[in-house]
Amino acid sequence: MEGKTTRKSLTLRFLDKIEVVGNRMPPPMIIFAFLTLLVVVISGIGSVWGWSATGEIFNKATQKIEATTINIVNLCSINGLRYMIGNLTKNFMSYPSLGMMLTMMFGIGIAEYSGWLNGLIRKAVQITPHKLVTPMVVFIGVMSNLAENAGYVLFVPLAGMIFKACNKHPLAGIAAGFAGVSGGFAANLMISSNDAVLSGYSDIAAKIINPNHSVLPSSNYYFMATSVFLLVIVGTFITEKVIIPRLGEYKPNIDPSLSVPSDNIGDNDEKALKIANYVFLGMILFLAVSCIPQTSWLRNPKTGSLIKGSLLLDSIVPLLTILFFVPGFVYGKISGKFKTSRDVYNGFSASIRVLAGFICVSFAASQFTNYFKYSNLGSILSINGAHFLQQLNVGAIPLMIVFILVTGFSNLFMASASAKYAIFAPVFVPMFMTLGISPELTQVAFRIGDSSTNIIAPVLSSLPIILDAMKRYDKDSGLGTLVSCMLPFSIAIMVSWTVMLVVWMLLKLPLGPGAFIYLNAAIS
Repeated sequence: MEGKTTRKSLTLRFLDKIEVVGNRMPPPMIIFAFLTLLVVVISGIGSVWGWSATGEIFNKATQKIEATTINIVNLCSINGLRYMIGNLTKNFMSYPSLGMMLTMMFGIGIAEYSGWLNGLIRKAVQITPHKLVTPMVVFIGVMSNLAENAGYVLFVPLAGMIFKACNKHPLAGIAAGFAGVSGGFAANLMISSNDAVLSGYSDIAAKIINPNHSVLPSSNYYFMATSVFLLVIVGTFITEKVIIPRLGEYKPNIDPSLSVPSDNIGDNDEKALKIANYVFLGMILFLAVSCIPQTSWLRNPKTGSLIKGSLLLDSIVPLLTILFFVPGFVYGKISGKFKTSRDVYNGFSASIRVLAGFICVSFAASQFTNYFKYSNLGSILSINGAHFLQQLNVGAIPLMIVFILVTGFSNLFMASASAKYAIFAPVFVPMFMTLGISPELTQVAFRIGDSSTNIIAPVLSSLPIILDAMKRYDKDSGLGTLVSCMLPFSIAIMVSWTVMLVVWMLLKLPLGPGAFIYLNAAIS
């Protein structure tokens, strides 16, 4: 018992140190401001030292990938200063992730603000048989990332209530819900705003090497949709075989000042939910039927393809926005949430306020990514890095495994996936492209590493919400309790998900519509 206690205390001390380091880091916007300044300084140093690199790069003039020598562009010069000041606003306004995120949040924000998403989650769990409660909790948790932070705020506390009602330990329910929401943040059966944001970064980085290569929000769909089922299996197994036996029988230890939220749904809300769900299913059915005709308005007007150049994929963000806005609006009108146009406006405003931090990060990140590309630092680093990796000759699979581990470790200190990938993408996407690895595969590997350690990251912004939910059932619980519950999930998710990626690579399966493991597969 003493040895067990010692091991726990050592683990907690280690996590405390990580938390201290993470809390001392400046906000992401400041980090990007420093990185932007660093790019400017390094470009000046590189210009003095004559940095350059020769490699296989896409030639715009010949529209072919040819051996090209890339020279550093000095931003520490009069011309560099003119470029930076002259393009400051343009860089920000043309930042792809910004427009995608803002557009999608208009729909998801209304769906969340009206209460439709909350009601949909509650109803789905209520009608689930007792034996399927755990897999359903994990499944709904994974799917809830469609609503961004709604899963943390609404579903994780609800998962504890569900387990308690089923005579299971509520902390196990919170752990299962948290594992689905945060550990499975990258996966979904639908394309989410996360797909739009990350694909925007990948697209910018990929064009450093090949301006004609486009990374769409649907580029990881096949892999991530399949991952949902893997995560449900892994999450259910860990919950039932590890967490529930470890926690044992639940003995209430409740702080009277903390009330457990009700899971009741009023009659008017029931009616609103039913009608909104019918509207949602009707819209999905309409889109599905519209895709069938060869001359469909959703297909490529020249080739009839549903993948390349089609309105369905090229306009997936506005289509999803409409798909969430309409049933959310219907629910709000019937339930009484939206009585006037001002109520709808308040829903839009609330969704945009959530993105205030993202907008600030986007301003600094847009300058960083643009300067990084304009100075040719990305190309030079990618070419020289690729030459080094080619000399190692370790193969694509070991490279992806190492990249997953690096991403997972860095996530312990910087939990924001978009902020982290904005730094990683301009370096690793072009580097791996020169080795024949597609940007879509690099993005998948990043998402696996990032999601796997979310649930044990002490710098996760939603951590206070989870700790508060736990204290509703056990007033003595804390960070150590949470980490001891979530560590088995983190390890199991990372290992199983990595194995799945290795199998996917060995079979050379497409990652999404028109998105392949290797670049030459897209050409052939």
